[in-house]
Amino acid sequence: MHGEAAIVLDGVAKRFGTTWALSGISARIEPGRLTGIVGPDGAGKTTLMRLMGALLAPTEGRIEVAGRDTVRDAEEIHVLAGYMPQRFGLYEDLTVQENLDLHAKLRGLSAAERERAFAEVLAFTELGPFTGRLAGKLSGGMKQKLGLGCALLARPRVLLLDEPSVGVDPLSRRELWDIVRRLAAEGMTVVWSTSYLDEAERCDDVLLLDEGRIEFAGPPGELRERVAARSFLILDVDDRRRDVLRRALDLPGVRDGVIQGRAVRVVLAGADGGAADAARAAPLAPDGAALAAVDALARAEGGTMRQVAPRFEDAFIDLLGGGPGGRSPLAERMEPVRLDTEIAVSCRHLTKRFGTFTATDDVTFDVRTGEIFGLLGPNGAGKSTTFKMLCGLLRPTSGRAEVAGIDLARAGGDAKQRVGYMAQKFSLYGLLSVRQNLKFFAGIYGIAGALRRRRIDEMVETFELGRFLNSSPNELPLGFKQRLALACALMHRPAVLFLDEPTSGVDPITRREFWMHINGLVRKGVTVLVTTHFMDEAEYCDRVAMIHRARLIALARPDELKAAAASAENPAPTMEDAFIAMIESHAGVEERAA
Repeated sequence: MHGEAAIVLDGVAKRFGTTWALSGISARIEPGRLTGIVGPDGAGKTTLMRLMGALLAPTEGRIEVAGRDTVRDAEEIHVLAGYMPQRFGLYEDLTVQENLDLHAKLRGLSAAERERAFAEVLAFTELGPFTGRLAGKLSGGMKQKLGLGCALLARPRVLLLDEPSVGVDPLSRRELWDIVRRLAAEGMTVVWSTSYLDEAERCDDVLLLDEGRIEFAGPPGELRERVAARSFLILDVDDRRRDVLRRALDLPGVRDGVIQGRAVRVVLAGADGGAADAARAAPLAPDGAALAAVDALARAEGGTMRQVAPRFEDAFIDLLGGGPGGRSPLAERMEPVRLDTEIAVSCRHLTKRFGTFTATDDVTFDVRTGEIFGLLGPNGAGKSTTFKMLCGLLRPTSGRAEVAGIDLARAGGDAKQRVGYMAQKFSLYGLLSVRQNLKFFAGIYGIAGALRRRRIDEMVETFELGRFLNSSPNELPLGFKQRLALACALMHRPAVLFLDEPTSGVDPITRREFWMHINGLVRKGVTVLVTTHFMDEAEYCDRVAMIHRARLIALARPDELKAAAASAENPAPTMEDAFIAMIESHAGVEERAA
C-alpha cells in the first residue's frame, strides 16, 4: 500500500543490565510522513529513538532505516539520518556559525556543499541574523532551531527528533512545527517524540509506548474516536472548579479530569468499565452510573454537564489506565497555612539589569493569598528573573518586592522561611544521594530530630522515592527528579510556593499528579506562583500575568485572555491561541511604534 517503509522495527528489544527498556516492538514507519512517539516517563521513547539512529544496538530483533540495517550499516545510517537528542547537544561556548561548521565537518560536507547547506538551514530556521551569537546565549526556541539546523545539514532522508520542544514557549513550538511540517511535505520522513499530546494529535501516525511495549499504532484520530462519547465538561462552576475536580475524580468510573478555564473536563469509563484499548476499535458509550454521578455533582454545584469532542489526550490517559485521582496525600497531612495578609506577594516597579541588558522592566502586580498565579511569556521574556527576585535569590536593580508582608530588601531571611522554590533547571546535589538531599534541605530550613525523620518519611511515601533513596538524583528518571525537587521545596511547609516550569518535559500523567498536589496545597491556604509553557496548565491558574520583552503586557483570568483572542475564524480559541495572539499583537505594536 505504501511501498518500501522508511523504518522497519521487527521484534525489537533492548535490555540494560536486568532491565528491559523495550520488548517486542514491531512497526512500520512510512516514508514522507510525520510519526509521533508518545508515552509516559520510562516508556522507552528515547531508547527507541537512539536505536533507530544506530546509536545503540538492539538486544533482540532487527531495525532497518532507509533499507539499511542499524547494526551492520550503522555508518551509512549516520549519514542518511539526522538525529536531534533530547537534551541540547551542541556546544554552548561556540557561536551558531561555529556549531554549524563543526557539524558540517563531521558530516564530511565539501566547501561547496557547506555554503549551500548553511544558506538553506539559516533561511529555514531564521537564524541568519544570529550566526555570531554564542549558542549558550540563545533562547530555548533558538537553541532548538540550531539543533534542528545541524541535524538537517546533510539533507537526511530520515529525521529523528527526541522531544525537540521541551522547555520551548508556544510561539517557538509553532515555528518548529511549521519547519518540520514543511520537511515532511517535501518527502522527508520525520519521527518526533513528544510529551505534548497536542503535538501528537497533529502527527500523521502515532506510536504509543508504555513499559517498553507498543500499546497503539496508527493515526491519532483513530485512538481519539474511541472515547468519542465519553468526554464531558462540567460548566458554570467557576471558583469552585478545583473542589469539583477533586470530587469528580473520586467518583467511580471517572477515568480522568482536568480544569479547563472556568469548567472541569472529565472522561468517563466505557459502559462495561473498559478503556480505549488496542483491541477495541469501536467507541464505547459512557458508563451509566458514572454519567449519573457526575451529572448529580454538577447539579449540586449549580452547574451543567455537556458532552464535548474528544481530544487525543483524553484517549491517551484512558488507554493507560486513567489519571492519578483527585486527593493529595501530602496536602491532607498538612495543617492549614495562614497568612495575616490578603496579599501574599507584591512587587512594585520591579526592574533588573545585567550590565546594559534589562531582564525585567518596571513590573508591578499583586498575588492574593491562596491564589494560583501564572507567569507566562516567551523564552527569555524575564519570567525566571522575576521569580528569583521575588524569592530573594536576586536583588532588584530598582523597585520593591514583598512576600508574606515582608520586604525582601530588609528581611529577606525571614521571608525565605515562608517560601518554597522549585527551580527551572534541576538544582539538587548530584554528589548526594536522594536520602541525603532530603536531609540537607530539611537542615537548611531548621528541621531536625523526630520532625525531620517524619517529614522525610512523608515525602518518600508521597512521591514514591523509596527505591531511589541510595541513588544519585542524576540517575533518576525525569519525572522522579521533579518529584524529588518538589519534595525538597515543600519540606518546611511554606506559605508561598514558587514553581518555575515544574513539569517541563514530564509526561501528562506525572503532570496531573503535580497539579493534584498543587490543588491540594491551595485548598490548605498555600499561595502558588508558577511559570509554564504548557498552556493547558495555565488553565489551572486563577489569574495569569503575561510578560514579553521584560515588560508586563497583560494581567487577567485565563478565560478573559481567551475571549480577547476570539475571532470569526476562531470563535473558541485555546489558551495557546490566546498566548500567541497576545505576543504577536504586542510585537506588532512595538514594530509600528519603532
